[in-house]
Amino acid sequence: MKFHEMNEREIVEVLDTDFTEGLAEREVIKRQKQHGLNALEEGEKPSALLIFFNQFKDFMVLVLLGATLISGLLGEVVDAIAIIAIVVINAFLGFFQERKAERSLDALKELSAPQVMVLRDGKWGKVLSKDVVPGDIIKFSSGDRIGADVRLIEAKSLEIEESALTGESVPVQKHTDGLRTPNPGIGDMENMAFMGTLVTRGNGVGVVVATGMKTAMGQIAGLLQSAETMETPLQRRLEQLGKILITVALLLTVLVVGVGVLQGHDLYTMFLAGVSLAVAAIPEGLPAIVTVALSLGVQRMIKQKAIVRKLPAVETLGCASVICSDKTGTLTQNKMTVTHAWSGGNTWTVDGVGYNPVGEFYSEGNQVNPNRVKPLQQLLTFGMLCNHANLIEKNSEKVIDGDPTEGALLVSAMKAGLTREGLSNQFEIVNEFPFDSQRKMMSIVVKDKNGRQFIVTKGAPDVLIGHSQSILWEDKQQPLTKEMSQKVQGAIDGLAEKALRTIAIAYKPLPGNNIILSEKEAEKDLTFIGLQGMIDPPRPEVKQAVKECRDAGIKTVMITGDHLITAKAIATELGILTRGSKVMDGATLSGLTVEELEDVVDEVTVFARVSPEHKLKIVKALQNKGHIVAMTGDGVNDAPAIKAADIGVAMGITGTDVAKEASSLVLLDDNFATIKAAIKEGRNIYENIRKFVRYLLASNVGEILVMLFAMLLALPLPLVPIQILWVNLVTDGLPAMALGLDRPEDNVMKRGPRHPKEGVFARGLGWKVISRGFLIGIATLIAFMTAYHKNPDDLAYAQTVAFATLVLAQLIHVFDCRSEKSIFARNPFGNKYLVWAVISSLVMVLGVIYYPPLQPIFHTVSIVPKDWLLIIGMSALPTFLLAGSFLASKSKKNMI
Repeated sequence: MKFHEMNEREIVEVLDTDFTEGLAEREVIKRQKQHGLNALEEGEKPSALLIFFNQFKDFMVLVLLGATLISGLLGEVVDAIAIIAIVVINAFLGFFQERKAERSLDALKELSAPQVMVLRDGKWGKVLSKDVVPGDIIKFSSGDRIGADVRLIEAKSLEIEESALTGESVPVQKHTDGLRTPNPGIGDMENMAFMGTLVTRGNGVGVVVATGMKTAMGQIAGLLQSAETMETPLQRRLEQLGKILITVALLLTVLVVGVGVLQGHDLYTMFLAGVSLAVAAIPEGLPAIVTVALSLGVQRMIKQKAIVRKLPAVETLGCASVICSDKTGTLTQNKMTVTHAWSGGNTWTVDGVGYNPVGEFYSEGNQVNPNRVKPLQQLLTFGMLCNHANLIEKNSEKVIDGDPTEGALLVSAMKAGLTREGLSNQFEIVNEFPFDSQRKMMSIVVKDKNGRQFIVTKGAPDVLIGHSQSILWEDKQQPLTKEMSQKVQGAIDGLAEKALRTIAIAYKPLPGNNIILSEKEAEKDLTFIGLQGMIDPPRPEVKQAVKECRDAGIKTVMITGDHLITAKAIATELGILTRGSKVMDGATLSGLTVEELEDVVDEVTVFARVSPEHKLKIVKALQNKGHIVAMTGDGVNDAPAIKAADIGVAMGITGTDVAKEASSLVLLDDNFATIKAAIKEGRNIYENIRKFVRYLLASNVGEILVMLFAMLLALPLPLVPIQILWVNLVTDGLPAMALGLDRPEDNVMKRGPRHPKEGVFARGLGWKVISRGFLIGIATLIAFMTAYHKNPDDLAYAQTVAFATLVLAQLIHVFDCRSEKSIFARNPFGNKYLVWAVISSLVMVLGVIYYPPLQPIFHTVSIVPKDWLLIIGMSALPTFLLAGSFLASKSKKNMI
C-alpha cells in the first residue's frame, strides 16, 4: 500500500513516528545516517586540475603564450621560460580565486538555504530542510516551499501550486483523506505535498515520507542543480574592452615589425619589439581583478546582513534612485505592542514594554481588572484564540514565533492573565479560514465546553465594519447603524492619530451544530466587539538612513497596509513625508491606470492601505518615469513586484521562500538601514572597479608609449618583454587588487545615483587614463634616455633605470587613483592593504634588480643610490605635476 492510500494509523506504523511528539533527536541522527541528507544530488563539479587548466583558455593568455613560443624558438629560451613561469603563477592565482569564489558560493547557499518548521521531542522549531528525515512532522503555511515529500495529516484551506512538477499553474486544493484511485498522477494526489512546491493559501501539517533523491522532484531527470553563473554588464563591457586591446596590440605588433624591417632592422629584433608592445597593451590581470572585487564586495555585504543572490545587482545598487520599502519590520522594529483597547465607546490603555507579558490596564487613569470588564475580556480572549503566534524565550529575551501583529494580541491577552492552556480547556478550534491579503481577515470556528459553536474573526477594522450587522455597545448587542459605524470610525481615527495600527475583533454565534462550509458564509452578519491599537516603534537608525539616502539623491517611498493617518504619522517621524510630498491610499491607487499614476508618482512618498498587488503598479509607474527602483517585500503576493523591480529586496527573517527566490538581494535583519548600507557598498564596488581600471590602463598606456616613442626615435628597446610582463602580472596586480578593497570616499553617498548606461570611462576617466599614461611614458623615456646617454655601452643599465622608473611611477600613481580629485584628497595610508601591496611590489622589484640569480633572467643590473634620485624624481613627476595643478585651481577657487 502506498502512502496516499494509507490512513493515519497505518502511516504511524510504517514510519514509526508520533503525530503529537514527532521524532526524538537521537532517532533523527539514526535516520540521517540511513537515508542521507534531504538534498538533491548536484551535477559533478569540475576537478581542481580542470579548473587550473581552464585558466589558460583566456584569449589574452593564449596570445601571450604563442608569442612566447615564437620567442623561444628564436633563441630567447631563458626569456620564454621566465614568461611561462609568470603565466603559470598567474594561473595559480586565478585557480585559488576561483576555488575561493566556489567556497563563497557554497557559503551563500548555506546562508540562503530553506528552513522548515519541524516537531521534535514535542517542540516545534526551525531546521534546515536538508536535515529533515522520513517520519518528521512538519508544518507550513502560505508562502512556504515544501521541504520534502509529505503525507498530509492536517489541511486548513490548503492550496499548493505544483507547476514545478506538473506544469499546471493552477493551485491544487488539498485534504487529508486517503485515496483509493489506482496509480494517480502527482497532480491527483490531493492528500500529498511534494518537495519544491509552493503553498499559495492556508496551512497544513504533514509527515515526511520521502527525502532527497527519493522525492518526486529527485526522480525528475534533467534538473539543473548547479547555480547559474552570471556575468554583470560591467564584466561584459570590460571583456569587450580586453578584446579591443588585444586587437590594438596585434596591430601594433604588425606595424612595428613592418616599419622596423622596412627601416633596415633585423626581423628578430623587431619581432621582439612587437611582442613587447603586445605585452604592454594587454592588461592580463584585469578580468581576474574585476571578479575579485565583485567577490570581495559580496562578502562585505554579507557582513552587513545583505546577501546578494544575483551578481548584476551589485552594479544596479549604485544606480538606485528610489527605494520602495514596507513599513512593518523594515522601517520599524517589528515588535508590535498593544497600547490601547476600545469597545462600546470605552477606551483602555495598556502599559508594558515589547513582548514582556507583564502590564496593567487603565481606564481614565484608574487601574482596572480586565477580567471584570466583559467587553474587554471578550476582546482579549478572542484575540488570543484567533491567533497562531507563540511567545518563546531566545537568548534570555522574550520573542514572538509567528506574525508580530498576532504576537501583540497574544501578549495583551497574557497581560490579563489569559493562557493558551487555559483557553484550550474552554474552547476547541474546529475549523479555520486563514488570513488572506484580499479579504484582510482571518476566522476560526470554535466550540465551547457546552458544545456551542461560534465564529471569531479578526482583521482590518474598516473591512470588519462592512461584514458586521451588530455591535457590542455598553455591554449590549445593538444594530450597527450608520451612526454607530461613524462612532467606530471615530475611534479608529483617534487611535490612528496616535500612530497606532488597529485590529478589529468580531464574532457570531452558530445555531445548533451548524457547519460553516465557506469563509464567505462565515464572515457575514458578525457582531463587532472592538479594537486593539498597537504600535510598532520606528527603528532608531532608520531616520538617519533615510536622510543619507536623500543626500545621495535616492527617494524613499513607504508602502504599508496601515491606516492613512498612522502611515502619515510614522512617515513624518522618519523624515519620509516632507513638505511638498503627498500621500495616496489604496482606493485612489486602484482607480488609477499606470499611465495616470506616472503623472503624480514622483510627488508621492507614502502609499497607505494598499495591498501587495498594488506594488507592481507602483514599480511600473516609477520605472516608466526613468527611475531605478529597489522594492522590498516578504509575501507570496509581493513576488511579482520584487521580480519586476530593478533591485528586488526580500526579507530574510519574515520573507517567504517565494519572495526570496524572486529577489536579487536578501536582508538578513529585515532592516531598511541595511538597504542603505548595501547601496553604499554597491556604489563603492563600482568606484573601486573604476579605480583599478584607471590604474591598470594608465600603466599600460605608459608602457606602450615608452616603447613606441623609443622606436620612433630610433632608440634601443627601453624595456624587454619579461620586464613588462613582470610589471603587468606581478607588480601591477597586487596594488590593483588592493584598490578593490578601498573604503568608500566621504562623498560616495552625497552625490546622485549613477546612470545605468554610464560607461566605464565616464566622468573624465578616459582623459585621466590617457594623460597619466602619457606622462608616465614620457617620464620613463626621459629616465631611459638620460641613463643611456650617460653610459651608451651598457643597455642593461639604462633598461634597469627605465624599469625602476616605470614601476615606481605606477606605484605612486596608484595612490592618485584612490580619488577622483588628486593624491592629496585622501590620506595615502587610509588603505592599509594598498600600503602593504605597494611595499610588497617594491620589495619584488628590488629583488629583481639586486638579487644576482634573477638579474640575467630579467636583464637587470645593480644600480647605485644616485641613480635613485633620477628614478624617484622622474617617477613622481606625472602624479605630482597634475596634483599641483589641482591644488592651484582649488586655491584659486578659495580666493574667489
